[in-house]
Amino acid sequence: MFRSWMFALCIVALPSLASFSAKADTALFAGGCFWCVESDLEAVPGVRDVVSGYAGGKSQNPTYKTYEKGGHREVVKVDFDPAKVSYRKLVDTFLRTIDVTDARGQFCDRGFAYSSAIYPLTSAQAKAAKQAVSDAEKVLGHKVVTPVEGAVLFWPAEDYHQGYYKSSSRTLTRFGYVTRARAYKGYRKACGRDEQVRKVWGSEAYKGVPMHGS
Repeated sequence: MFRSWMFALCIVALPSLASFSAKADTALFAGGCFWCVESDLEAVPGVRDVVSGYAGGKSQNPTYKTYEKGGHREVVKVDFDPAKVSYRKLVDTFLRTIDVTDARGQFCDRGFAYSSAIYPLTSAQAKAAKQAVSDAEKVLGHKVVTPVEGAVLFWPAEDYHQGYYKSSSRTLTRFGYVTRARAYKGYRKACGRDEQVRKVWGSEAYKGVPMHGS
C-alpha cells in the first residue's frame, strides 16, 4: 500500500455506522485513494460535502487497518444540490477524474480496495449511472471497467482522513514533518494520478472540476 508510510504518527478513531436513505442528493463512488476523490469532487459546483469512508465489504465497523481484509473499497459519500448539479452530471464528472480502464486498482495503489466503482442508491441513479458508463465508452472508444454495483452500507473513515488534502495538521512522512496538505500533494504527484487521467481522457479529463482548469 503506497500510502502506508504516511500514518506513523496519526491517531486512529473508530468510525460509527451510517446507512443511506434513498434520496437523490447523495451519491457514493469509489475511485482509488479517497483523499484524491474527496479533493476532486468537493471542487464541483453544487457539491455540498464529501466524506471519505469504506463500503462494499462484509465486515462491520471497518477501520483503515481492517477494511481491506473485510472486502471493502475506499469510497466517498457525496452530498450535492440537485438544483445545481444532477446525479448524471456528477457521475460524468467522477468518471473523468479516474482511470476507467484499470480494474485492478487506481494509479500506484493496487488491489480491490482501490478499484473504482459506482454505488447507486436508487433505481433512478442506477439507470443514470449505467447510461453514463455506456456514453463514456462511446467517448473513449473502448470498454469502461468501472462497475455499477448494488446498494451498500457506508462506513465513515477515521477523522484524520476527512479533508486530509487541505489539512494544516502536521505528520511525519517521506517528505518530512509536513502538513497533511503538503504530504497529500507529494503523494498525488508521485502516484501519477493526474498524468494518467489525462492520458486516458485527453481533453475530457477533469471536465467539470474547476480546480483542474475545466
